[in-house]
Amino acid sequence: MLARLPVLVLALVLVAGCDATEPEPPDAPPADGLVTSLVVTLDPTGYAPLSAVAVLATSEPVSVGVTVPGTGGPETDVTYRLDAASTDQAVPLLGLLPDAANAVALDLYGADGGLLESRAVEVRTGPLVADFPRIDVEAYDASAAAPGLTFVSYFGHAGSTTPQRAFAFDATGAIRWALDLSGHPELSDLFYDNGIDRLANGNLVFGDGSTDAIYEVTLTGEVVGTWPLDGYGFHHMAMEMPSGNFLVTVSKNGLRTVEDHVIEIDRQTGRVVTEWDLRQSLDPGRRAWPTDLADLDVDWFHANALAYDAASDAILVSGRTQGLVKLTRDNRVVWILAPHRDWREDLADKLLRPLDAAGRPITDKDVLDGTAAHPDFEWAWYQHAPEILPGGEIAVFDNGDNRFYQQPGTYSRAVIFDVDEAAGTVRQAWAYGAERGADAYSRIVSDVDVIAETGTVVFAPGAIDRFGDAHGKVIEVERATGRVVFEATVRPPQPLFGITFHRVEKMPLAP
Repeated sequence: MLARLPVLVLALVLVAGCDATEPEPPDAPPADGLVTSLVVTLDPTGYAPLSAVAVLATSEPVSVGVTVPGTGGPETDVTYRLDAASTDQAVPLLGLLPDAANAVALDLYGADGGLLESRAVEVRTGPLVADFPRIDVEAYDASAAAPGLTFVSYFGHAGSTTPQRAFAFDATGAIRWALDLSGHPELSDLFYDNGIDRLANGNLVFGDGSTDAIYEVTLTGEVVGTWPLDGYGFHHMAMEMPSGNFLVTVSKNGLRTVEDHVIEIDRQTGRVVTEWDLRQSLDPGRRAWPTDLADLDVDWFHANALAYDAASDAILVSGRTQGLVKLTRDNRVVWILAPHRDWREDLADKLLRPLDAAGRPITDKDVLDGTAAHPDFEWAWYQHAPEILPGGEIAVFDNGDNRFYQQPGTYSRAVIFDVDEAAGTVRQAWAYGAERGADAYSRIVSDVDVIAETGTVVFAPGAIDRFGDAHGKVIEVERATGRVVFEATVRPPQPLFGITFHRVEKMPLAP
């Protein structure tokens, strides 16, 4: 649940829509009865312009429910409830619409869970800065799409390459949350690469390539934790393990090669407790996948994503120019998901062998090599964003760059693979994207997520470039039918490196 926030700014008895420096008293009666004091401050940190904090005092302990209406009906309302009961608390108000008078409802509940009182608070927001994108929603089925907002780790702002920003939009395309650290004393040059992820406590986590550290940040923009990566440089991804520790893709300082190490950081001490050196477990000399990267002798693997397999205490590492690899804690290769071309003999023994839909081995040498596809199976090319599903299947974003060793690629896919580790085989369980062709082709970055509650898959190509029109798409598809239940185009005014976003996450604004 949301952590209790500190009281950051005090204002008048009731201040709706003020900023942190120039409060504006509204025309409102003083608080009375159950509520003895209510103070609302918009963006108290200065980094979350669509968030506010309500400092609430009551004559008896209450827990608080919050509703921030959207403009597209109840399914676009942001609603959440804080479990903790108190007579003095700071309540985050999340999901405000920009440039609007937001009518926020606060519901106060007693110890028995019954509703004691409701309060209406108006919070006035200003417009967002001009470099946030235009979002066009082309499809939406409220009965089938996953609820919540779409969080975007945004590359697309104009001007300077940093800081990168994050935002979240609702089913109408309205931005309802944003994180802008351009004025932050430490993170004004933020380069978070893959972007934000949610922690178990409801806060956000990301790494920064400018300061080489990991940061924990609240949804109201307060930095509450920092972990320096002493001896390493951050790139791409930081994620929370079930233990609370962090897995991070890094470059090790002092080496000629880059983006070929993974470390585990103890959350309590900040120490590195495990290091995976991919030069030792894999083959830095393999060059089967040509690429536009400048120097493969330096960036031979290009680790772009991680997943943690709690069942076997192992990690999955996505190497853009090598494949998807599972490694034990002591850095031994369990299996490799990639075309079979040019692997060293000891690693060739770890290659997963593809099966057709009936479970029979595929023996076509062209399919194994990667120069052709089978009707039931196709390798992932320059993949991103592996995700281990509850049943053990693995979802990846198959970018399709250099597909069949040919340039340019023509389509990207969301793919779900079923790996039988004991047998050393892999079956393609589901795929979507080839039918979209160039319309959803992103040769770099991008994301895929499987929403267990709805049985839908979020397919998110983040760097589409058609005839000079650079944009990203968020496409939610029913796994059972292939039907699109949500689709939005995110079009930035000036995409950085042709990238609109690296990752997206569809989830409630408040966990």
